[in-house]
Amino acid sequence: MSDFSNEPVEETLAEGEIPFEAAAARLTIDLGAIVSNWKTMRALSGRARTAAVVKADGYGLGIEDVGEALYGAGAADFFVAVPEEGATLRRFAPDARIFVLSGMWPGTEEVFFENDLVPVLASSEQLSFFFAAVAEFGDYPCALQIDTGFNRLGLTVEEALALAGDVSRPASFEPVLILSHLACGDDPASPMNKAQLEWFRIAASAFEGVETSLSASAGIFLGSDYHFDLTRPGIALYGGDSQAGTSKRLRPAATAEARIVQIREARAGTTVSYGATCKLGRDSRLAIAASGYADGYHRSLSGSGVPLRDAVSAGGYGSVAGYKVPIAGRITMDMTVYDVTDVPEGAIRVGDYIELIGPNLPLDEAAAAAGTIGYELLTALGLRYRRRYIQPD
Repeated sequence: MSDFSNEPVEETLAEGEIPFEAAAARLTIDLGAIVSNWKTMRALSGRARTAAVVKADGYGLGIEDVGEALYGAGAADFFVAVPEEGATLRRFAPDARIFVLSGMWPGTEEVFFENDLVPVLASSEQLSFFFAAVAEFGDYPCALQIDTGFNRLGLTVEEALALAGDVSRPASFEPVLILSHLACGDDPASPMNKAQLEWFRIAASAFEGVETSLSASAGIFLGSDYHFDLTRPGIALYGGDSQAGTSKRLRPAATAEARIVQIREARAGTTVSYGATCKLGRDSRLAIAASGYADGYHRSLSGSGVPLRDAVSAGGYGSVAGYKVPIAGRITMDMTVYDVTDVPEGAIRVGDYIELIGPNLPLDEAAAAAGTIGYELLTALGLRYRRRYIQPD
């Protein structure tokens, strides 16, 4: 049964809220684990300072609580995707430097200026608008993103070198950070890593005295050559793999669970769920849990009846009473069926919780069964989970 099923929870409920211990689907977020993981990545970063990436609502776990915990642990630099995230984070990290990866666009400048957010500029169009905005507002910091081979965001290396040597640029224009992003950091053997490293060194050297940043979580594991002045761990903070096996050095940060709402007997030869794609080969016991794809529990995890099963025979699992139990048939919007035949009858009962991801079912293992990565599974967690935060010691 769940590690948390008998643990008392002190909580203040808003009107209409269900207590954590009674919720159909619930999510425990271990802020102490996130802080511990940040400290692990800080140690691996050597002499470089270590930022914290909390975009996508803290990778689905709550930017307010995650940001506050990391700020309290000593994180002084944060990265978010959009200015709205930065404005939210500012309330919980009052003195931090907060970088916004999508940059500044018309209509967003007041949010930047009022919340002291640093735009990451990635194109000539963004530079032009930024120059116009600060001409009216006054001197203001920015960061420059350089594309070194990803072909996503960033000035080309040639554009960056031209900008560095452009005597017509505003005299007050002094970026506080030059950054790029690795395309293949998750593969230490990829030649792309060294190629991007060399291009980044060339571009960054043109901005003498400006801090530099190349590595997110995966790049940190590539070693000190990739660390520069500032590292940017993201998925590693939340206990996920950025390179194969790296999560073993980290603590799981989230445990998602769903209540068993029924346990039923089913005869051999009968079928389970939509499409009748799962035909039972034995008399079985089935546990129906209150979580489905509307909660971010991907339909591709289904035990049968989805295209992924043509390529990967095994679907996803739950964990209950110390047993891994396979998903039977298709996951539906609000319900998932598990085959619990091999779990002793007295070990589970209606009302117990099945773990979907957590210490017994690692995030990346569940993601692999869904044909995706831990990043997607974590950030897709739905709003119907009743959340509980475990504070750092």
